[in-house]
Amino acid sequence: MNAIDHQYMQLALQQAALGQNSASPNPCVGCVLVKDEQVVGAGFSQPAGGGVVQGAPGAHAEVMALSVAGDLARGATAYVTLEPCSHHGRTPPCADALVKAGIVRVVAALTDPNPLVAGQGLARLAAAGIAVESGVLHATALEHHKGFISRMLRSRPWLTVKMGASLDGRTALANGQSQWITGPAARSDVQKLRARSCAMLTGIGTVLADDPQLTVREFAVSRQPLRVVVDSQLRTPVNAKLFNQAGVLIVCAQDDELKRHALETAGAEVLILADTHGRVDLTALLKELGCRGCNQVTVEAGGVLVGALLQAGLVDEMLLYQAPVIIGDTAKGIATLDLSDLNHKLQARVLERRQIGDDLRFTLRFTDAGEFYAE
Repeated sequence: MNAIDHQYMQLALQQAALGQNSASPNPCVGCVLVKDEQVVGAGFSQPAGGGVVQGAPGAHAEVMALSVAGDLARGATAYVTLEPCSHHGRTPPCADALVKAGIVRVVAALTDPNPLVAGQGLARLAAAGIAVESGVLHATALEHHKGFISRMLRSRPWLTVKMGASLDGRTALANGQSQWITGPAARSDVQKLRARSCAMLTGIGTVLADDPQLTVREFAVSRQPLRVVVDSQLRTPVNAKLFNQAGVLIVCAQDDELKRHALETAGAEVLILADTHGRVDLTALLKELGCRGCNQVTVEAGGVLVGALLQAGLVDEMLLYQAPVIIGDTAKGIATLDLSDLNHKLQARVLERRQIGDDLRFTLRFTDAGEFYAE
């Protein structure tokens, strides 16, 4: 490993970023082929469901790069952000494609945590006489692939809570009004976050107060996130804006045949997931979303649901957009928590502070992907 390897792996990560809004449930892998110090091919994972961003539907990054390189691939080095697959899924194994193309060296940032791969891809390449290395730009690739890794190793998505708050830590007035505390630049930034998300999670309180759509609207995307509502008693109105587009999941704690039928007629899927206290089982919900192929889920909700997710230890990350406004102590806070001792406070690590228009965006981490991924 050397500076040249780092340089080309960075290019592979830039390729991977091109597929981050469309590749799920597959990881958004990037691949760069280099021969005689020249990039001869590059590609990123295409939508698994058959859609096309660039090239062939469903193609993996390595196949995309090989198709660009053609005969120039023979004798080249492949830089991939995640270990090439070794199993037959929707597509044939990428490891076999690299061998057939005459690649002489493969450099991977990470081994694939998928039990169907888990080192077998690199082993197959090595058995074919190809030089293999892994771990180049490990930390950067881990950050990029954290959603897929979370689903593979924890059986649930990476969960990000998005909050917009005032200087005094308030997210809405006492009457529920929250539009708009943050400025237009922050709201535009949130659209990018939604585009990367496999699902948007909210609570019934937010649906009743704000009637959100929770879709990506400022730019074209190949797929919209699934909209998920935690609604214990099925109070979601059948004329809610959520139903303007297909893809709504209502999760309740108790069944009501008439309400369920009305919501299903409106276009929702209704799922009953109750805990022992008669509330929606949030842990089971995240497991369910993982089973549905969701790698990253974003929460846009009020303090009650956010507080419940925090107390359950399910929040991995919070993106807090803080606006330079003050709205008073009668307004609603970020999270509904009942702590009697400061020793029980929930501690986050500040990963990044960035100016977004007039607002500050804090990226706060409660979990690091390295805590559950180990080579």
